[in-house]
Amino acid sequence: MAGIDETLQDLVQLKGVLGASVVDYFSRLTLGAVGDPAGPDLETAARGDTDVVRAKLFTLELLGYRPERVQDILITLDDELHLIRPLTRRSRQGIFVYLVLDRASGDLDTARDRLRQIESELDV
Repeated sequence: MAGIDETLQDLVQLKGVLGASVVDYFSRLTLGAVGDPAGPDLETAARGDTDVVRAKLFTLELLGYRPERVQDILITLDDELHLIRPLTRRSRQGIFVYLVLDRASGDLDTARDRLRQIESELDV
């Protein structure tokens, strides 16, 4: 099992990562964040992205989908990719990992694979 700080340090080592955070979307609290000071404000983004996660999970519930089916939520900007991974295992309900990638140098497939692995490794 890995702690939040260890997990975030691991994520920012991925090619093209500008920042990463772990967020509680019930309380809107950022549990940890690491990123380039010139990159996006991870605290502000995390607070706003709680609304994105809540809205998507609520919509899926209305459609009859289980929240565990969500693998990630991708927001594509002109020069960045914002990836949100809700950790839907029972013991981690209410937590998501937020990752910002440089669109030109980041590897989306590798980032998605690593976030999938974190689901079973992260100890919150």
